[in-house]
Amino acid sequence: MRGFDAIDAVGVVGAGTMGSGIAQVATQSGYDVVLRDVEEHLVEQGLNTLSSGLDRFVDKEAISADEAETMRERVTGTTELGDLADADLVIEAVVEDVDVKQSVFADLDDVTEEDVVLATNTSTLSITTIASATDRPDRVVGLHFMNPVPVMNGVEVVVGEKTDPAVTDLAHEFAEALGKETWQADDKPGFVTNRILMPWINEGVRAYDEGVAAKADIDRGMELGTNVPMGPLELADHIGLDVCLHASETLHEELGDRYQPAYLLKRKVEAGDLGKKTGRGFHEYD
Repeated sequence: MRGFDAIDAVGVVGAGTMGSGIAQVATQSGYDVVLRDVEEHLVEQGLNTLSSGLDRFVDKEAISADEAETMRERVTGTTELGDLADADLVIEAVVEDVDVKQSVFADLDDVTEEDVVLATNTSTLSITTIASATDRPDRVVGLHFMNPVPVMNGVEVVVGEKTDPAVTDLAHEFAEALGKETWQADDKPGFVTNRILMPWINEGVRAYDEGVAAKADIDRGMELGTNVPMGPLELADHIGLDVCLHASETLHEELGDRYQPAYLLKRKVEAGDLGKKTGRGFHEYD
């Protein structure tokens, strides 16, 4: 297996919010990046999101305009999975669907060198199940980045049933090379973050739905009372209510009734109010 020191080129599969964010922090850390999605317009959207993210760092004077341009030049967009053949590490960040992820990993198993580590950004799905689609389950690991990736400081390293300890070490080292801090979880439903976060968000939704307090007071109460930067309703809007619902449904199926999604969360998603990305969730956004 090629070690951490051999990682120069990083492949990212999925150019959405998470994939473009992962690509951004990778190029900011000096890696060459290939960002792949299934359609050209999705690739372009991802590259534009990445470019806008770099512009925000320029505006904050965290990097110079020249540095941002050099970082952009290190990123290549593509619709061809075969363009990841030379990657030293590949991170998958596609839709949170186990069948889709297994299909991607089976294809990556064919196009990449056999010693390349394949990582998944899944937030709830089994690393072991995803890895079973490959002939290298020992080289598959979870790298669960937090959203928004360029801002959030943490990465959850998730160990599958057959993940080689050296691969686990590489995952920690790579995340730390991106300027992140890591913690480790076993391959159990929801890992650490979503196993605890989703019930918190759902209880916030239930409290609002049952008239315990106004939505602004629920968020403010949790912010001031527990010193978190966002209350449950605002955080759900930022994550995406559809994402929260899907994660809750997955955990409910695996772990039982304590993870049952709140009724109002389902109703919001059915109405198309998905949070910040649609301009309306529990709060309204420009």
